[in-house]
Amino acid sequence: METFTLTRGYAPLLISLPHDGTYIPDELAARLHPQARRAPDTDWHVARLYESLADELGASVIKPVASRYVIDLNRPADGHALYPGRRETGLAPTIGFDGEPLYLEGQEPTAEEIRQRIETWWRPYHQALAGELARLKDEFGSVVLWDGHSIRSRVPMLFEGRLPDFNLGTADGESCSADLQWDLTSVMEAQERYDFVVNGRFKGGYITRHYGQPAERIQAVQLELAQCQYMDEESFAWDGDKAQMVQHTIRELLRHCLA
Repeated sequence: METFTLTRGYAPLLISLPHDGTYIPDELAARLHPQARRAPDTDWHVARLYESLADELGASVIKPVASRYVIDLNRPADGHALYPGRRETGLAPTIGFDGEPLYLEGQEPTAEEIRQRIETWWRPYHQALAGELARLKDEFGSVVLWDGHSIRSRVPMLFEGRLPDFNLGTADGESCSADLQWDLTSVMEAQERYDFVVNGRFKGGYITRHYGQPAERIQAVQLELAQCQYMDEESFAWDGDKAQMVQHTIRELLRHCLA
């Protein structure tokens, strides 16, 4: 089976949606606790948020098939921590965002199984992502990588209280130019519907940090959205009215990436 989908666009913008996937192989699902089989930590509906915008703007889009419970594409393949000293779910997660075990007792993945998941799921995605960045850079001279995410607005294991609506991450200014970060911040400051933060709890994961090389004319930005702004966090149901308003703000952010 195909492990990801890449839709090539005609503008110097690549949208990566590494936690959009929901597929969990049957043999793996059988080893999970029943509540984990719903994959509640999915970045629900992010492809639905972004794909129409990508069509409109000519952006490329890459998204995986598999759930982050199979392998987390926004973690380095060696498994080192993104936020040392903080609790994390890891490359091949064994706990969920609620801190509870994903696997039935004794059913956690072995080191060899994780290695196989890397080769099957992680490596093809990153090879395709890197290849598309190279294609766009060759054609346009520079490119922006936008890493799209979402998460429940309250996750006590990861952060206190309620997450801001829009969380922009640029690896503390290392993954994109100061000008682009200023432009994106200005977009958020010009609107009043959503609160936001830049380089707060989510500064950008592996994808943003690894591929964002402004000196090489590849810039990267992560956006972590609070899911309450476009869906029901309990049922995972899409809220079309809310989503339309969120898309308006995302569109303005993406337009500034192409300016």
